Amino acid sequence: MAYDNTCKYIASQNPASFVRWLLPNEEFTTVEILKTELPAEPIRADSLILLRFGNTILHLEFEKLPYSDPPIPERMLNYWVRLYGKYRCKIEQVVIYLKPIDSPLVFIDRFQVGNTIHPYRVIRLWEEDSSVFLADPALLPLAPLTRSESPRELLQEVAARVELIQDPSQRREILVCTAVMSGLLHKPNLISQLFREDNMQESLFYQEILQKGVQRGLQQGLQQGLQREVLVILRLLRRRVGELSPSTEERIRALSITQLEELAEALLDFSSPDDLTVWLENLA
Repeated sequence: MAYDNTCKYIASQNPASFVRWLLPNEEFTTVEILKTELPAEPIRADSLILLRFGNTILHLEFEKLPYSDPPIPERMLNYWVRLYGKYRCKIEQVVIYLKPIDSPLVFIDRFQVGNTIHPYRVIRLWEEDSSVFLADPALLPLAPLTRSESPRELLQEVAARVELIQDPSQRREILVCTAVMSGLLHKPNLISQLFREDNMQESLFYQEILQKGVQRGLQQGLQQGLQREVLVILRLLRRRVGELSPSTEERIRALSITQLEELAEALLDFSSPDDLTVWLENLA
């Protein structure tokens, strides 16, 4: 969900730019970011952002790919009903597809079943004119995904435009977001050449990405360590008591780390399958 969260961050930092891009004829003075709590949860808050100005809500749905369960058209209808039920105002819905894909699903712009028809707007970024995004610093992170005969040259131009941003804090945040979004099209070595990591490290969004990456790494490390411990214990048990039944093996795989450690110590005294069975029953 890195790309969804990055898009959400970009839009939340500069909501007026998104309103001007998507609804150029609308007049507004301020844009409010609405929380995504809606009745009839769950809701995919990772890809959803709601911008309110005047008596209008702009519902943005960022999607890397058009595959979803429930399907995107059904979700858009569901969101509209819930939003209207809560706010009773005009609702503009836009699905923004990020990654070029040859699928008819990215051309579907309505929910239609029987007499029920609910239209919404669809934007395929790879068809959008890049000049609009290059002209607004807030939209620069999406620029590498727009239409271009030379994506590499476009990315270089985007990097140059980012460097021209005078406010250091804004420049760092946009730099990080642009580097993340560029990963949908470009290889990491090119991105690292144009967007140096040492220029990003003071970015708050970059620190958040790192922290989440560390947390995921720790979780994955713990899970991998647990799996290795289970495999070692299963091998030791087979040597001590012979082959294990599928149900017994399943029970062992379901043990916690503490229980596995206790089993690792107890199995040294096992001499038959009954010893293992008794140990598991006592544990239960």
